Amino acid sequence: MINEPTQNKAMAWALLLKRLVATSILLTAWYMIYRSLLPAADWFTYTLLQFPPSSHKGSATSFFVFETPKVLMLLVLIVFFVGIIRTFFSPERTRRMLAGKNESVGNVLAALLGIVTPFCSCSAVPLFMGFVQAGVPLGVTFSFLIAAPMINEVALVLLFGMFGWKVAGLYVSTGLCIAILAGWIIGRLKLERYVEEWVYKIQAAQSNYKDETISWTDRIDAGKMAVREIVGKVWPYVMAGIAVGAAIHGYVPEGLMASFMGKSAWWAVPLSVVLGIPMYSNAAGIIPIVQALLGKGAALGTVLAFMMAVIGLSLPEMIILRKVLKPQLIAAFIGVIGTGIVIVGYLFNFVF
Repeated sequence: MINEPTQNKAMAWALLLKRLVATSILLTAWYMIYRSLLPAADWFTYTLLQFPPSSHKGSATSFFVFETPKVLMLLVLIVFFVGIIRTFFSPERTRRMLAGKNESVGNVLAALLGIVTPFCSCSAVPLFMGFVQAGVPLGVTFSFLIAAPMINEVALVLLFGMFGWKVAGLYVSTGLCIAILAGWIIGRLKLERYVEEWVYKIQAAQSNYKDETISWTDRIDAGKMAVREIVGKVWPYVMAGIAVGAAIHGYVPEGLMASFMGKSAWWAVPLSVVLGIPMYSNAAGIIPIVQALLGKGAALGTVLAFMMAVIGLSLPEMIILRKVLKPQLIAAFIGVIGTGIVIVGYLFNFVF
């Protein structure tokens, strides 16, 4: 007679095998559909709708019909795997990993952890408070808060899908440099006095967190849940951003953007950062627009600086952080990151 623990273990393995088989079938179908997107978009635009390839309407329609399913499919794939990776990191575990680290090492580790840990503007305050209460240095905390929204799976998949690994890799590496250096600089400025006093008065709660082993079946389910939550939330922004990008791609005259977003306009990079700070969007909405601007003559560094400012210095996050930070620290936060983004913009324009 089979005892209950052995039977439960066998059932768990059977369930995992079922998940793996289903995932393999879905990945194969994903690949086959992805490869057929471009010919399908061309057929839809130029054969079914009979738009001339050289027309504004044909160019805009082909852009939208091809980019929308491509970006959404890439998003589903990357978010699924990132959702699995995130099961190895919880906010509490991240806090424990950063507490007590050497500050310089902590800046690097915090920026790297910011890429894979769950974060959104609404969680900025509890994360900040938890880090402060755990004794994480202020600069290390900011390295995490900068990297988490700026370098996320949505930005990465859209950049890869639209520009390839070269630009996506450059964005990730420069974003990490900004997060690490900005956090280090904020740490050197000794701005702890500009954190609201009530944050320090709150006694750090005793953590009853325990490292728990999560089964791979649960990790796969977490990946599916991430797809439902993240893709379900951002798909309207994806479509809206691609629609704007399609309009720019099809109707804006060639070279127009070069006149005020090109390399020759020295003021374009700082102006793009200033304009991007108060705008509220996310990677899903802004990157398709960036692609279209580049196609019309805008310089790579200028548009990437604009994108970094929109994603990394979002107005809602600043408003939320005001609950725990005094205006002087928020101003320093914006100033340090904004300066880093401007430098990256000029660097990209010089190199490319």
